Amino acid sequence: MNGEDVRMRGFRTRASLADAQAAAWGDVVLPHLLLPADEVGLSAACGRLLAEAVASDVDVPAFRRSAMDGYAVRAEDTFGASLYDTVRLAISGESMPGAETLPRVGAKQCARIMTGAPLPEGADAVLPAEHAKEDGGAVLAEESVTPGKNVGQVGEDVRRGDSLLAAGRRLRPQDVGLLASIGRGSVRVARRPRVRIVATGDELLAPGERPRGHRIVDSNTPMLRALAERDGAAIESELRLRDDEAAIRAALAAPGADVILTSGATSVGREDRIPLLVAELGSLLVHGVTMRPASPAGVGRIGAARVFLLPGNPVSCLAAYDLLAGPAIRVLAGSSPALPYAARDLPLACRIVSQIGRTDYVRVTIADGKVSPLATSGASILSSTTRADGFVIVPEGSEGVAEGSVVRVHLFHDDVRSALP
Repeated sequence: MNGEDVRMRGFRTRASLADAQAAAWGDVVLPHLLLPADEVGLSAACGRLLAEAVASDVDVPAFRRSAMDGYAVRAEDTFGASLYDTVRLAISGESMPGAETLPRVGAKQCARIMTGAPLPEGADAVLPAEHAKEDGGAVLAEESVTPGKNVGQVGEDVRRGDSLLAAGRRLRPQDVGLLASIGRGSVRVARRPRVRIVATGDELLAPGERPRGHRIVDSNTPMLRALAERDGAAIESELRLRDDEAAIRAALAAPGADVILTSGATSVGREDRIPLLVAELGSLLVHGVTMRPASPAGVGRIGAARVFLLPGNPVSCLAAYDLLAGPAIRVLAGSSPALPYAARDLPLACRIVSQIGRTDYVRVTIADGKVSPLATSGASILSSTTRADGFVIVPEGSEGVAEGSVVRVHLFHDDVRSALP
């Protein structure tokens, strides 16, 4: 797309949502190789995307250890022992977890031992405490054990040279524990995609200020920050700019971001300069999408950065993020582009009207297990998204959905899911 000036004239054509999504993230492969790697401590590694394959250079455990509280014995000394015909073994000492010195177990001897403690020299099994009784300085064994019984062997958990975790794996809590067990204090992970948020408009006040006169508070920036961080991004910067072309150009051209989210100045008004600036600085791949709300959304590139032109109206901004920018950020972060909301299939209480050739993002409420579209449809009514229980996507090939039809509802919060039948 050549960045045609559509200001005060309107769109001649719009891209389908599928084409816009392909432009947004269709070329991303192996995100753990696409972004540079960070070295992070294990305390910060959970949830990150592993940028290296991990193999062990140690055995875990590195010593034979007891799997039970009881007595370390030579198995052959317990043969024939029973509750009615006990075998007497002299106690030569004890082994505790972390012990530096160990007793030796000779013929007809044993040593007290705790779970996880190293097996003393001479012993080859552990007699559980519940099958033995102490009698002075000796133990009466009430059952026999076989060699290796109740003993964890060297490398039983992990052997030296084992491949443990593949590059590209999303680290889970147990993965972090495994890394710690082999002595790793840090690990290389794919850097989180760095997101720059650029909100424009002479009318904008900073979050925390009170609306006054003809000015409004910038609600999109905190919403976009929360969404991007949810999807695995790190916020590189937040910029709130007046409608100043030089300042907006500088914000778009500055290096350091993997993704740039713009809010406002994307439509066909006189001050809507961002599409032309993206085309000037890089390439404007899509401007105008056959979706409602958010039809003025766009997708572009400036250098290596992916640029998402999100409308200034808050509901349109949310819809364009959910369907275009969010999936791209998740893919860059190594996740699925799928919507990150719980979903339920529920019947419609009343019809949803749509139009062939347009994808609709319909805010809905749920009552008595049935779905109704919100009466408020304005793209500037942000409170409608807080009153909504979720949204329904009506695909471009549909004229709407009839009352009673089952639709997939993407739930905005888990409280709805727990209240559903």
